Amino acid sequence: MMLSSELKWFTSDDGELAYRDEGAGHPVVLLHAGYLTHEMWDAQVSALAADHRVIAPDARGHGDSANASKPFRQTDDLAALLRHLGIGPAVLVGISMGAGIAVDTALEHPELVAGLVISGAGTSEPEYSDPWALQIFADQATAMATGDVEGWLSAALRSAAGPTREFADMDAELMRRLREMTVRTVSKHTLDEENVTVPVTDTWSRATGITVPILAIHGALDSPDLIGMAERLVDNAPHGRSATIDGVAHYPNMERPDEFNMLVREFLRDVYGAAR
Repeated sequence: MMLSSELKWFTSDDGELAYRDEGAGHPVVLLHAGYLTHEMWDAQVSALAADHRVIAPDARGHGDSANASKPFRQTDDLAALLRHLGIGPAVLVGISMGAGIAVDTALEHPELVAGLVISGAGTSEPEYSDPWALQIFADQATAMATGDVEGWLSAALRSAAGPTREFADMDAELMRRLREMTVRTVSKHTLDEENVTVPVTDTWSRATGITVPILAIHGALDSPDLIGMAERLVDNAPHGRSATIDGVAHYPNMERPDEFNMLVREFLRDVYGAAR
């Protein structure tokens, strides 16, 4: 785990936001999933920073970043950080919540975005119908209502395995890391805390106007809802395409980092090569 003293800090209008800033060259911004931290990207930072400038922030309320004390939009936090660093347009790479932030930023701050790599989400307005996913949400709500922290964690971590695997099928070190990051973020909050996150709206109708290249990387064992939403996004984009990594679910970058990194590198060559 990266020590807090090794992180960099951006003083926002509502507290300090933590981020990692490594390497030099064309910028790549790595946006983590909900409840996790920038540490989910360790294998990508070390690989991509060899020839790119890699920024990996902790979203507000996650990891080492400050909690919100007033309404905010995650995309605006990201835009403020990138402008502070003088970065843009950049390729944004996001998984789950991070993918939603990436798409929101292409909609709200398009001058900062050169391309999008998304996984495990479409836009920041998800639509679920898969009974497996709906059961997870129900179990999380029940656990939260009764103060069952372990029950909530168990439900939250099911996405790592996906609907066709059990925890016993998963790499123990991967699950330890996911649990550690989740506990760090959850411990920053209270059950009665108000959610002051302001959503970006009309994302699906507006997303058809995103003209930068988009790559969706599917974990083949992820929820059909999540694969379907990501596929819907790229299918309706003028420069969208998808790729699938077999044998993984919601965190392909952590389960198969070499394959994930190869796909991202190919995308970066396409985007930044065309920009030269």
